[in-house]
Amino acid sequence: MQLVCLDLEGVLVPEIWIEFAKRTGIPALSRTTRDEPDYDKLMKFRLDLLKQHSLGLPDIQKVIADMGPMAGAKDFLDALRRDFQVIILSDTCYEFAMPLMAQLGMPALFCHKLEADANGFLVNYHLRMPNQKKEAVQRFRELQFKVIAAGDSYNDTAMLGEAHAGILFHPPQNVIDEFPQFPVTMNYTELRAEINRASSRI
Repeated sequence: MQLVCLDLEGVLVPEIWIEFAKRTGIPALSRTTRDEPDYDKLMKFRLDLLKQHSLGLPDIQKVIADMGPMAGAKDFLDALRRDFQVIILSDTCYEFAMPLMAQLGMPALFCHKLEADANGFLVNYHLRMPNQKKEAVQRFRELQFKVIAAGDSYNDTAMLGEAHAGILFHPPQNVIDEFPQFPVTMNYTELRAEINRASSRI
C-alpha cells in the first residue's frame, strides 16, 4: 500500500505568512521556514511581532479566507486522491489551515495548534510533536506503507529523506543545492509524473 505525504504551504496553498506580511505592511512577518529552519524560534518571533502590532487571529483568518489554494492545486489533489491515499503534513496550525482545507475538499491534515486569549490575540502555539513530518513518515513506514513525500522547503527535507521517495516541488535554489539527492519538480504536471515514477519504483 502506497501513501503520498504532501507539505501544504508552497505546495498546495501560498505561504500564509508572506501574504499576511504584504497585507499588513510588516515585512518581518514574511520570514518562513525557508529563512529560519528552526520552527520553534520562528513561531516565537512571529508571536512577538503580532503582539507588538496588536494583530490577532481574526486578522490573520480574514487574510487566509481570501487567499485560496494555488492555481491548479485542487485539480492536482483531486486526481492524486483517486489513485493514492494522501495525507497533508504541515507546520501550519489548524486555525490557519481550515478555510483552505475546505477549498481543497478537506484532505487529511496533520499540523499544530494555536492558542488565543479571549480577545483573539495569539498567546501561544502547541507543536503536536517535534519534527512531526519526519516522525509521521516513520510511523507510516512502521505500518507497512510505502511513502512518497513532496515538499518545497528546508523543513521538508527530513520528511523527504525518511520517505521511500522524496520529491522537491518548486524549491528555492539553496535547497536544491544542499539536497541534490531529491528530484526537483516545478509544476503539478512534473510533480505528478515524478510521483508516478516513484510509485512504480518503490
